Amino acid sequence: MAIEDRGEAQVITHALARDELSRLRDVETEQVDFRKGLVRLGRLCGYEIIDGRMETEYVSIETPLTTTMGERVEGLENVVIVNVLRAATPFVEGLLTAFPQARQGVISASRDEAAGMTDDGTFPISVDYVKLPDIEPSDTVIVADPMLATGSTMSAVLEEILRDSPDPEHLLVLSAVAAPPGLVRLDEEVPQADLLTVAVDERLDDDGYIVPGLGDAGDRAFRTT
Repeated sequence: MAIEDRGEAQVITHALARDELSRLRDVETEQVDFRKGLVRLGRLCGYEIIDGRMETEYVSIETPLTTTMGERVEGLENVVIVNVLRAATPFVEGLLTAFPQARQGVISASRDEAAGMTDDGTFPISVDYVKLPDIEPSDTVIVADPMLATGSTMSAVLEEILRDSPDPEHLLVLSAVAAPPGLVRLDEEVPQADLLTVAVDERLDDDGYIVPGLGDAGDRAFRTT
């Protein structure tokens, strides 16, 4: 299995995921390739979630020659993917390749960069738009955001998701890179969430950016500053 429990998070260790993340980190990777890379990484992460986190069932199949037994993945119709705008958009595009039947939600949430990071290592968060499907107890909910830094944005997003919904069977927070402070915060505030990432990076800088990180994923994907 290419998902390893590292204590603070579960880490996707698939060689292609690591390769794709290395390309995303590279400052020479331009906008189109960066965006496509996020799509590919999202697809790889989706397949790893299916392989490592979802059950299969045996079914009887009639082939052109005989009857045999096969396996099918359970619960693919009970998946909800939440897109944290805007950087997660290409990441979610890749996830939807793995989960084409998924119901989709959108939350626009961003940290107030002008206010700066507070003494406790968090940022004020503005939630501007929320549109979620109904969430059932049997669902697997995947909340996607390429960067998990202080955990401020994701904490606000999870609060919106869980406010009027029952706890889903599986609640996954998926990122490309994560920093230890954000992982610790979410583990304390939302212990029912499983934190899944491709890399746990070293630290946050004084401005709350992940180091080594991959820069501002939204700006690099959409060529804004």
